[in-house]
Amino acid sequence: MASTGISLDAAIITSTVLEGILYGFSVLMFMGTIWASIHKRGIRNVNRPITVVAILLLILSTAHMVVDIIRLEDGLVKYRDTLPGGSVAFFRDINQKTYVIKYTIYALQTLLGDGVVIFRCYVVWQSVWVIILPSILWCGVAVTGFTATYMALWATGDGSIYTNHSGQWVTPFFSLTISTNLIGSGLLAYRIWTVERSVSTIRATKGTMMHIVRIFMDAAFMYSAALFSTLMCFICSNNGQYIMLDMTMPIISITFYMVLIRLTIRNRIPMASGVTISETERGIQYSMKPLQVHISPFNRDKTLACKAETMEEASRNV
Repeated sequence: MASTGISLDAAIITSTVLEGILYGFSVLMFMGTIWASIHKRGIRNVNRPITVVAILLLILSTAHMVVDIIRLEDGLVKYRDTLPGGSVAFFRDINQKTYVIKYTIYALQTLLGDGVVIFRCYVVWQSVWVIILPSILWCGVAVTGFTATYMALWATGDGSIYTNHSGQWVTPFFSLTISTNLIGSGLLAYRIWTVERSVSTIRATKGTMMHIVRIFMDAAFMYSAALFSTLMCFICSNNGQYIMLDMTMPIISITFYMVLIRLTIRNRIPMASGVTISETERGIQYSMKPLQVHISPFNRDKTLACKAETMEEASRNV
């Protein structure tokens, strides 16, 4: 099947430029994330899980950017006149080492990003049963992603992704990662919403947790939109998929950093009597203590006992 849309060499140049712009933005957000992690806590008390994930995302994004630059130089300069078909033939050949390395890095970045979403669900729900389905989907992402990369090593013919067995694994890969992201984020938002609803009638302040739902869902929709666009381009055999795929790499990092930074900006928002949010101290920590409301002794028949659910250590969730 012949590819359509923008020419392949133009798509690779465009994708590298746009990825570079987003990568630079993600580096700035990485610095903001590290600041948010150590702000008012000091380096010794830094949230290690957040820091480790942030650094891993930066390392993978940087490695992917470097490989893209090397691949661009190889295709436009080194092998331009040595391969039949020139630069287009080089970029189309998925059997190239730079291609395999590049998409292995992408698969690792995807697994890390989806793993964070699943961990958020576990921390907020405090139940393994809730994350069974997202975890199964995550395993499917790992299998399809690495299988597609492995099959690229055995590409035949002109090495096109659209005419080799590797391409058969791409659609399941993107479908599974979109499902994992949306289901995980949906479960997270639902949990926060149910807790918000349970304490809304007894809240002593005007605080609300719905802004937290919006922050998480904004990140989920941003990431899912990029993935869905890439999937549609691939199904249509459009070379725009190379542009969207390279842009998605830094977007994974940006969505992670965005959540922590936005929550840190809303530092110390009081939620209810005995309920606070302290993003600076623990990233995103919900400390909801059991709350009992006793109405006047003269109205004991109308006594209301309300107990807010506990959500702890959500900083590991970002």
